[in-house]
Amino acid sequence: MLVIPAVDLKGKKCVQLIQGDPNKKHLELNNPVEVAKKFVDEGAEYLHIIDLDAAFGTGNNRDVIKSIIKEVNVPVEVGGGIRSLDIAKELINLGVDRVIVGTKAILEPEFIEELNKDIGKDKIVLAVECKDGKVVVKGWKEKIDKTPIEVINDFEDKVGYILFTNVDVEGLLKGINVDIIKELIENTKIPIIYSGGVTTLDDIKALKEIGVYGVVIGSALYKGLIDLKEALKISKE
Repeated sequence: MLVIPAVDLKGKKCVQLIQGDPNKKHLELNNPVEVAKKFVDEGAEYLHIIDLDAAFGTGNNRDVIKSIIKEVNVPVEVGGGIRSLDIAKELINLGVDRVIVGTKAILEPEFIEELNKDIGKDKIVLAVECKDGKVVVKGWKEKIDKTPIEVINDFEDKVGYILFTNVDVEGLLKGINVDIIKELIENTKIPIIYSGGVTTLDDIKALKEIGVYGVVIGSALYKGLIDLKEALKISKE
């Protein structure tokens, strides 16, 4: 199982938001490149970068992403505001390994067809975000009348990975709900990367046991609740 530290970018800084709210931050660090390098020095083999400014439509942090890619020797996946083929291609050309797409892909499935033709499905991660059992879009503001598994089944042969976020627990540091993740793994062939609420090493053990492909960890690393080296050790056992 891959343990993937999260580097969320806003205003050229590394931040951690509470429940995705741009006005509520757990923390703010001035040098995202150094943060990324520290994770890699501790053994991370993959990084998860979200450009929050691009997601919120308030600019972008592509120069920072470029610097991170230049400075670290591990692959990175990038999400946030990827709403056109041109932006996806620009990121792939910068050296990004996989692009994460969400709202636009779910509401306009032809966008995935377009990406698939051009960059190939192995470069595409579909973000499926769930609140109260239903999928939410547009920064978790709108609920659609589909369950996560219904959405995932629509994309079965069209994307390389699913990034599943349980919004009910995201950013709260209160642990995870294993049952909902297990159900997804049992009902799709697409590898699942899990994100949201991972707080302890026991959470990581539980995710590994049910067969998650990767786990994204954010706040728990920054707050010192999870030691990255310990998490990596568990992931490889």
